[in-house]
Order: sequence, then structure tokens, then C-alpha cells
Amino acid sequence: MLPAISFQLPAWIVPRVTLPAPIPPLEAGGWKLEATMKYYLWTVGCQMNKADSEKLAAGFDRLGMKAVDRAERADLVVINTCSVRQHAEDRAYSKLGRVRDLKKERPTLKVAVMGCMVGLKTGELEKRFPYVDAFARPQQFGPVMALVEEPAEDMGGEFWPTTYAVPEGPTAFVPVVHGCNKFCTYCIVPYRRGREKSRPMDEIVREVGYLTVHGVREVTLLGQTVEAYGHDLAEQPDLGDLMRELSALERLERIRFLTSYPKDMTHRILKTIAELPKVMECFSLPVQAGSDAVLQSMRRGYTIGEYLEKIAEVRALMPNAGITTDIIVGYPGETEADFEATCDVLERLRFDKVHVAAYSPRPGTIAHRTMADDVPQAVKAERLHRVEEIEERISREINASYVGTTQEVLIEGLKHEQPFGRTRTGRLVHVDAPARIGSLVDVRIEHAGPFSLRGSFVDALVLA
Repeated sequence: MLPAISFQLPAWIVPRVTLPAPIPPLEAGGWKLEATMKYYLWTVGCQMNKADSEKLAAGFDRLGMKAVDRAERADLVVINTCSVRQHAEDRAYSKLGRVRDLKKERPTLKVAVMGCMVGLKTGELEKRFPYVDAFARPQQFGPVMALVEEPAEDMGGEFWPTTYAVPEGPTAFVPVVHGCNKFCTYCIVPYRRGREKSRPMDEIVREVGYLTVHGVREVTLLGQTVEAYGHDLAEQPDLGDLMRELSALERLERIRFLTSYPKDMTHRILKTIAELPKVMECFSLPVQAGSDAVLQSMRRGYTIGEYLEKIAEVRALMPNAGITTDIIVGYPGETEADFEATCDVLERLRFDKVHVAAYSPRPGTIAHRTMADDVPQAVKAERLHRVEEIEERISREINASYVGTTQEVLIEGLKHEQPFGRTRTGRLVHVDAPARIGSLVDVRIEHAGPFSLRGSFVDALVLA
């Protein structure tokens, strides 16, 4: 069971913690658990979804429930969905179909669906999956918790997982700003997660401090547009101010952040990142397209020239920064010339990694309402594969440049008994020797592939 402090707060706020000390089990007069239950929690989508699932799991664990690795073993199944891409929705539908068979075999099985598919599609989901017992929007955990709890009279029938989610490994995701105000034409996020709402800085610092006491050495600050942090707070701190506060935490070794948005990434924030040793020089900065016409149609709010200037500023301050990006191919109206412009940008900027997806219409978005999906699927597939080929070639070349260098690596876990971790710039490294998970070590890079590096410890005394 996770140590935690428990009390009621709105869903988007993680509760304050003054002392990182365990508390006794819930007693009479608080929430009343119907019975000891086993839960299975399945998640698809972004890191924000993962953070939501971790928080919900922490609430379940706080109640004495037990996590299981198969839906067949559970008393409660929770499906945390994503609707950013059609593939993510298809995976959720497939999972729900399998759960339906379990529900037929065991009518007492409780099923909940949460995440970005809930909201505009709730009515459709209720008709298609009538066996689901509860639907919950992102960060609104009450309907799910109500399946395992009876409300205390003074709580108004609402329940929130009021514990910190301490991960098993040395890294953790920490949401700092929820929602998005950008309303890009292809994106469903503002409609499902709402407008930007920042968490107070002191609450974030308390949470991260608590996590570090319990073994976390690296945190990734999350936001749909993370540099929007603080715009809606009375004091109007920015992401750089938050990073300075977190850097003062003695046990915290590393700070990462995503996802960035060019217009919100100010010189002041970039200068702060460059100045703080604990902040990793690693950026996720989506460009989406290399054509001004497509960017304007997407309502991205910048030209490709402005994007290039932002990348130049990042590299002037941090020449060795790792930069990844997102690309959408086959957007409505994208011509061959538009796509060639995107390829030219990839060749020119040489990103460390490119996340590419073919455009799929998302019901409820501006593009779905106003634009024809006029690029044939075969053309989308060809363009996607071409971007993947460019990305693999450039990534292989960048990785090759690491051979012979020494890189600081945080050991995050084991894969096939082999330690792995990441460099400051986000490169995946496999280490050819035992190592303690959570250790921060220097690794001499000896081999490079297109997607990862491999090396050995500079200090031969590093042991598991």
C-alpha cells in the first residue's frame, strides 16, 4: 500500500503533503470499502493518461485493493482511453469487446471507461457498451471510485483518489497544467480535457518532494503545452520559475518536460533551462508540417520561418540539445509540394526522433466539421513511410556520433536482465554490466543503432 496523506480536493489538484509519512488504514467514519477487490487498469495514449492511471491506482491501493495483470482475475476493470488517433480508439474498442465476454461470464464484474473518449462520445459509448457501469472524463475520478465506495454524507457523493502515485522505478510523470487553449483544427484535446488550468506551484513542489523521498530521482513535467504553465495563476509564474523551485530539492537529480509549443517557449524559459544543471536539454517540440499553407490550415499559430528561428535559439543556448518532433501527413488539402516542404524541414533540422502519424478525422474537431479528408489512404501511407525512412536514417547518423563519448545515464530499469536508461538528451542506452536501478552513472558509448545506444561503465566499480 502506498504511503499517503488523504483529503478531498478538486480532481485536477494533487493534494498537499506536509510530511512524507505513512498513515494508518481507513477506519469507520471515512469511506467504506464494500469488500477487498482486485482491479485491472488498462491505459492507452499519452503520458497524461498514464499519470491519470497512476493516480487512480494510488487511490485504489490506498483502499486496500490489489492490482492484477489480467482482466480475467479482476473484480473491477478500468479502461483508460485516448481519442487523439483512430488507432488508439480502435484498441480501446477491442479491449471493451473482450471485457464484454468476461461480463457475460461474471455479471458481478464491474467495468469503467475513463479518459478522452468519454464526453462527446458518452451517449454513443453507452449504447454500444451497455454493460459498462461507469464513464468518467479525464481527471474526473468520482464515477469510477463510486463503484467501490459509498459516499460519506459530508462529501457530496464525490470521490477522488487523494494519494500521491509513487511509481516503482526512479522516474515519474507529474502533470503541471491540464487542458489546452490552442484549438488546432485536427485536435480533440481541448474538447476532452478542457481549457488550460495550472496547478499552484507549491503543490507541485510538495508532490515532487514527496516522490523524491520515496525513491524518484527524475520527474517529467507534463502539459499538453507545458510552457503555458502559470499563465492562468494570479502570480503568473512561468515554467522556468517552477523549474528553479524544483531544482532546489536536494534528492531530485533530473527534470524533464513535455510537450512544448513554439509560441509559448519564451527566451526567458529557454535561458532558465540552459542555466539549471538539473533540467535536461531535451525538447519535444512538434512542428506538424513544413508548409505554411498547411500550418495555417491547422491553426498552429506560427509560420515555418518562426519555427526555424525557435529551433535556432534552442541550439544557440544548448548546442547539444536533443530535439524530437511530431509530424502529421495527409492533412486535408496537403499537396505533394506541401509534403516535400515537410521532408525538407526534416532534412534541415535533423531531429533526434520524429513521431509521425497519418491524419485521421476526429469527430468534434474543426477539421472534421469543415474539411474534406481528401488525401487518399495510399498516399498517406506512402508519405508516412517516407518520413519514417528519413527519421531512421538521421537517427542512425546522430546515434553514431555518440560512439566514443561518455554520457551521464540514469538507470531506469532492466530489460532481459540488462540495465537501461537515458542520456540527458533522451537517448536510450543499454549497459553491458549489472547496475542498481536509480543510479546515475557515466557510460562510455561503444555501439549505436538507429533507436538506441549501448556501452559500459566508465567506473568499473559500479555494481548492482
